[in-house]
Amino acid sequence: MTESWQRLLLSFKHIMRLDEFLVKAKINTYASSGEGGELKLEDGSKELVYKENGWKYRDRYFGFNHFIGEEIIWENGVVVWGMNYYGRIVDRKAFPKDINEILKKALRQVKKDRPFRGPKEFNDGKFSYKDESRGKVDSFEGVEMIYWSGKKVYELRYHGGLVNK
Repeated sequence: MTESWQRLLLSFKHIMRLDEFLVKAKINTYASSGEGGELKLEDGSKELVYKENGWKYRDRYFGFNHFIGEEIIWENGVVVWGMNYYGRIVDRKAFPKDINEILKKALRQVKKDRPFRGPKEFNDGKFSYKDESRGKVDSFEGVEMIYWSGKKVYELRYHGGLVNK
């Protein structure tokens, strides 16, 4: 096997482990605890952290309705992946607590093939969740939306990918 094929194979194995860890991290942070389960930092941000076998995930964000944040993953102390996001409630009549609950339900369904946010579609009563994304874990962008009775009430835009060592 040539050196370039060996590097490609190692990169593929690395991304497979990253996908698995990212799914676990997302399910065990915001999707499980949501608003209120995070550490509040002195700079005004809120942070959720998950660690396992040399991997560390951190989700840090500012704000509540109109919020901005980033997710970062380290492998053995080296940053390997990141994602930035900006979200907001787009309908003033919407109830933030209800939106938060449907969002957590959707995010608990994150899968390895699309580990950025939730599933492509999820319905729960009058609420529906949709996520549209392009790319793979190494380079991606997307938008997630929540609808109530067919009207958009929430939107989040995100992008990210691998960070070179």
